Amino acid sequence: MSTSSVISTALCLYAPDIEALIQGCTIVVFAQTFVHPGKKFALYPSYFKTVQLPDEQYYRSSFLPFVQNIFPHSHGALLQPQQITLFPGDEQLQLPLLASENIQIKTWAKCELCQVLDGSKSLDILSKLTVWKKEAFEKILLRNQHIFFTYLRVYHLPQSQEMTATQEKLGKFISLSKSLTVSEMKPVLTDNNFAFRRKQLEQLEPPEHPELEQLQAELEYLKINSSAAKNLQQDIQEFLGWNSQQISQQPNPDLAWIGTIAKLGDRSIELDERKTNYRAGTDFENITRRSLDFLGFKVDTAHKGGAGGLDLFCSQPYPLVCECKAGKLIPSRTVEELIKLGGKHLGKDKFIDSAKLVIGPGKPSSDTLKSAQEWKVSIINAMTLQKLVELHAKYSGSINLFELKQYLEPGQIDVKLEEYIQKIEKEIELRSHIIQVLKNYLEQTKYERAGVEALHAAYVMSKPLQALESRDLHEILIELSSPLTGYLGRIKGEDWRRDRFYFLRDLPVS
Repeated sequence: MSTSSVISTALCLYAPDIEALIQGCTIVVFAQTFVHPGKKFALYPSYFKTVQLPDEQYYRSSFLPFVQNIFPHSHGALLQPQQITLFPGDEQLQLPLLASENIQIKTWAKCELCQVLDGSKSLDILSKLTVWKKEAFEKILLRNQHIFFTYLRVYHLPQSQEMTATQEKLGKFISLSKSLTVSEMKPVLTDNNFAFRRKQLEQLEPPEHPELEQLQAELEYLKINSSAAKNLQQDIQEFLGWNSQQISQQPNPDLAWIGTIAKLGDRSIELDERKTNYRAGTDFENITRRSLDFLGFKVDTAHKGGAGGLDLFCSQPYPLVCECKAGKLIPSRTVEELIKLGGKHLGKDKFIDSAKLVIGPGKPSSDTLKSAQEWKVSIINAMTLQKLVELHAKYSGSINLFELKQYLEPGQIDVKLEEYIQKIEKEIELRSHIIQVLKNYLEQTKYERAGVEALHAAYVMSKPLQALESRDLHEILIELSSPLTGYLGRIKGEDWRRDRFYFLRDLPVS
């Protein structure tokens, strides 16, 4: 359980440097004085830096997008030039200061280590492991002869605190206008990720994935207008071991149409009652086409419905004939209509070999159910289709269409498909639990990776959702460590028992 502390001082840092700590792309900062390990303090953002270098020459390109997000509109205040002397003996510089009288403090930190850095270290490797260019290190060392390289464990405040602006002493400590009560409940990085990053810096190990760092920077430019870019960037940051906090999933505006499937299929809950039957039918047919395509079916464009036409035909991954009915009830001769049009447009043999599906509102009549049993036609409500699409949108690839085919039995199958959806949700919940078991095990033991037997023992003690043998657990671990999922990493051993796994990112479940 995390204990609370009261802090009354803050370390004044250039605002983009604090942003780098918040993003998790660095765990170190430059201080002007030695910082004792264990010292706790707030992080106070300043809007000028200590060296006469443009940001483009000060920061690596992978971090520049974050810098450009901060300036020039930080905190809603305009930046105004002002003469200021940074250190004794420095020339007067034209540096931007905020016009605002208040500062937003979002984080606090605890010093883990403070080293005196001089020119004997490999500045090229240090640059690659942080956000600053080699030129920035050289410029600071040229003026100061050494740098107090300070390792910080950073924590989010429950909510940002507005403080009255005070005289800034960049790289030094200042007194806060009011004390803050803080806890270690919301670290930017997990214990394991922080330990790994610290080891990299102390041993000067080159970064493992520099190309991914550059890719996530490029995505920063795109994510405002693209939810897919935002999600991909978050996945990359978690993979890199940067921001380890679970990010609450925000509704994707590109998928808002999914919430209208049931409304368009069931006109008894439809808001717009002024639509003609033809218009309502066409709208539902179109959104059903979009839904099936989204689930992974290949919808044949040669069949586009209309009078005398077949509503929908999917050719892959298996043939599926679909009839869409919008309204308040499924008409009594819907199955016969599907049989007639299917045989006419597809041919008898092709139609007989196809799965057959009617999507419509209400409870089918006894005659409709009898015909469905005779001709092996499945019937579902529009809401069931919506639930399938919602699950696939939340967990991409979770709907296996060949598994789904096994549930397409004759008659109304909404209950059976609800069981299928619950089955998938339980499988996802199990995998989320296994990921958490591994994550907790590594944090408690301080190991970098874990074997199958050790994880199986930890799983058994974790209030498991279901009984698993070691081999069953290993198969799930392999699945979660696939490059296509990327929740865990794997180091392959001589046999399956010698495989080692490590944590990459969470699998949140609601």
